[in-house]
Parts: sequence; structure tokens; C-alpha cells
Amino acid sequence: MKTKIYFTKREVIIIAIAVIAGLFLGWLFFNRPDRAVASNGEHVAGYDMGYDHGEEATIWTCSMHPQIRMDKPGKCPICAMDLIPVDETGSELKTISPDEIQMTEEAMKIADVQTLRVLKDYPFNKIYLLGKIKADERNIAELTGRFGGRIEKLYVNFTGQHVIKGERLATIYSPALVTAQKELLEAAGYKESNPELYRTAKNKLMLWDLNEEQVSRIEQRGKIRYNFDVLSPLSGTVTMRHVSPGDYIKEGSPLFQVIDLSHVWVMFEAYETNLPWISLNDRVDFSVKSLQGKTFNEKVKFIDPLIDPKTRVAQVRVELDNPGGQLKPGMFASGVLISGKALEKKELLIPKTAILWTGKRAVVYVRVPDRDQPSFMYREILLGPEAGEYWVVAEGLEEGEEIAVNGVFRIDASAQLANKPSMMNPRGGSNSSAHNHSDMQMDMSSSKKVEQTANQPAMELTMFEVSGNCQMCKDRIETAALELEGVQTADWDIDSKILHLMYDKNRVILEEVHKRIARAGHDTELEKAPDEVYKNLPECCLYRK
Repeated sequence: MKTKIYFTKREVIIIAIAVIAGLFLGWLFFNRPDRAVASNGEHVAGYDMGYDHGEEATIWTCSMHPQIRMDKPGKCPICAMDLIPVDETGSELKTISPDEIQMTEEAMKIADVQTLRVLKDYPFNKIYLLGKIKADERNIAELTGRFGGRIEKLYVNFTGQHVIKGERLATIYSPALVTAQKELLEAAGYKESNPELYRTAKNKLMLWDLNEEQVSRIEQRGKIRYNFDVLSPLSGTVTMRHVSPGDYIKEGSPLFQVIDLSHVWVMFEAYETNLPWISLNDRVDFSVKSLQGKTFNEKVKFIDPLIDPKTRVAQVRVELDNPGGQLKPGMFASGVLISGKALEKKELLIPKTAILWTGKRAVVYVRVPDRDQPSFMYREILLGPEAGEYWVVAEGLEEGEEIAVNGVFRIDASAQLANKPSMMNPRGGSNSSAHNHSDMQMDMSSSKKVEQTANQPAMELTMFEVSGNCQMCKDRIETAALELEGVQTADWDIDSKILHLMYDKNRVILEEVHKRIARAGHDTELEKAPDEVYKNLPECCLYRK
């Protein structure tokens, strides 16, 4: 059973007044003068009636690409990550340069971006070198036939035999010497009346490597000698024997090689990047595998003025005495050179990991100070010599500036996506070419621009395997690849043996890169290094099992 409710006239009036009052208060709240909007869409300056303004709408952004600003949650249009509210990042937008690359703290952690303040310090002053023991070239005697004849007898029967200065090595019968002795004996009879004839006959024998004593003995005896001895010009070791008993020799034929090994050289190989730090009289601490526990400390006596075109190294020579002959030619030596130049003054140093290479340009990303969220700027710098794991900065950076040393590629990728200055686009801006359809005529200047655009490099990134073992291999492989004009970057990973190569495919034939690396001594997926080049690599670089 339904119950009807009746309102008195007075109650109806009260209800009506309450409804009207509620509508009026709602109008006041939503139509305050300070929230009025002009017809052009801008807020009109009003007065504050004392009401709370309320919270502004939340702005959503991407942690990896903070340039993205959305008024509602969703996905980043660049990387498809979930957007996050700006107020959760704790960052506020400020007026920044249009070339700055902003990143949130979350993006820094995800990309593993690390920074370092640039400071001056002494360059890395230790250079690791590999070398070999060699004979002192000033103590090598090459004995050749000064006259033709026959080997009657050998007193040296094997290589490696030790001889002393003046010791007989062989006996030779020479018809020419017999004739020359006859001329001497005849001329001796005219010594007083024709001294010039006598001196000529005597000098002829001495020019054939007979000494004063041998010539005088012939003259005193008055008899012709049919056999003559070949004497050692120094004390040392016979390292080569080119004749046997009964052999006929001609004038100039090689007979023996004798080397004095009481003083030897150690020839170390220094790469181009190490040469700026090496000078004469620098100390080298080195050891030889066969003499375990024994170290040597000697000064640099000579630096080769030439670079080997195949191995890209120069020889650095150390000299030392070798009593007892413990150091033998061919032994490997490993040493550490203490650079005197590196200790002369402090230099501005940055880690190698901070640098992006684009051909001749070196690029770093400098952190902009006084920003609520991390912000970086692209900068090209000029580098000095390499110093171990660091580079000396010649121009472009100041002491105290902060640069990215890890995650640099991530920062550069963000810059490329935002059309800001980057490794591949130094000037920034869009690379797309827009056409002006309103102007159908093209002058000479515009045609030149079209030609320049057509000649822009077509960069391509590729990877392939290259055999190698150590840091020396890495330097050799990368240097060989970068020698080709059009190769922008070359980075060989020691662990994976993979070479990451960025090159202009309009200028570089990839097969030629393989050939260049193989000629330097390293097998690639397409080319094998020549055996004679591979065998000349340092022992630590020999990768073939």
C-alpha cells in the first residue's frame, strides 16, 4: 500500500530556496573571475577571491625521452615505454638550450650512464713492450773471399763454434796469390833502385787481406807460399759457414759470419700511439722467459725513425752486456718503459670510454650544470696523444667540466631521435629534405645543394669476426681498418673477437677491409693472414693453435 507524502506551502518554499542557493554556490565555484578564459583561449587576469586554486592537471613523460609531454598516461611514441607523471620524477621544466639532451634519473640508471669530472693529472707513464734479443750489428763480421781459390782445409766444422781473434778458420790455395808473391819477390830486389815498384807489389798482397806480418814473412823466407789462412777478425761465435773442404770460391764469395755476443741489443716494438711518450734515456725494466726471476734495467739508446708499414711499429733499442752468453739472439723479452715525457707536466685526461669517434672528429657529451634533471650537450674536441686507457685533451674541454664516461652511445641515440646534434648529425635538425612546391624554378645555388645531398655518406654498420688475443691485436686490427678512407669507426672486442665497423658504403668495399686486416696479420671471416706476416707477430698475438 503506497503512502502519499504531502508538503506544506512553507516546506515547498524552504526546499526551493535551498536548491537555488546550491546552484548559486556551484556557479561561484566553477566560474571564479580568476579562471575566466578569453575568446582567444588565453587565461584572463582576474582577482583572487580567496578560494583555493586546486591542483593542476598531471603531465606525463617518458623516463628515456623526457622531451615527450602528454596530458594523459599511455605509451612513449619513441620507445613504447610506459609514461610516468612528471611530479614523480621530482624534476621541473626550465628554460634550456634547444640542443640539450635531457634525461631523467630513471633513464640514467636504465642506460647505466656514468659521469666523471675532468681533471689534470700526469699521463699514464708506463708503456708495456714486447721484443727480441738481437746481436749487436756493430759486432758482426762477414768474411768473404778476397781472392779466388780452393778451400784446402777447414778449421771450423760447425756453426756455433766459438773462436778468438786471429784464429784460423780455413786454408785456401789461390793461383792469383802465387803470382802476386812472385811479383813481390822480384820487386824486393829493386827495393833501393825502384821503391815504387816494391810498394805496389806489397800493397797488392795486403789488399787481399794478408796482414803486414804475413807479407814480411814471405819476403824474409824468399819462398812462395801456396796456401794462405783465413783468420777471424774478432772473438765470437761462428753463426754461418758457407764453404766446405774442396769448394772453389770466387772473389767476393761468402765464407763465414762471426758475431761477438758479449754485448747484445734488445729490440722492443712500440706502436705509433706509444711513440710520443718515448724518448732517449727512458728506463726499461724487462725480463726474459728463460731467465726466470731475473730482471734487467737499461736505458733506451735508439728509436727507429721509420715505421714498419705492415706491423705499424717502430723499433726501440736497449743495449746491455752479456757475460757468459746467457742472452741469446731470438729470445723473447717483455718490458715496461717508464716515460720521462709523461712525468714532465700534468695534462687534461679523459677515459677512452668517454669518446665517440666519427672519422677525424672526437665527440664527448658534457653534462650541463645547474639542471634539476640530468642534461647533456654534444661537443667536438681535439685530442692529443694516447696515454694508456686515457687520451690527452688538446682543445675543447676545461678542467672541472663533467662528461659522460659510460652509456655515451645511449645519450647519442637519444640525441639522434630528437634531431639534436649527435655523432651522425653534428649540426642537428631534421635530415629530411622538404620540397617547396610553390617555387618551381631552381637556380644554380639550389642545384649545388641537391648535388651535395646526393653525395652525403651512406653510413652502414656491420660486424664480423677477426682472430686475435690481446690489446696489441686490438690496436693492430683497428688501425688497419681505419686506414681505409671512408671507415668511420672500428671497435674490436677482445672477448667476443667481433669487429664493429661503421663505414660509408659508397666509398668502402667491405672485402677490402678484410684484406687490409689480413695483411696486418689477422684472419677474418673472408681472408686469411699470410703465413710470413703471422709468424712475425709478437708471441702473445699468435692466435692459431
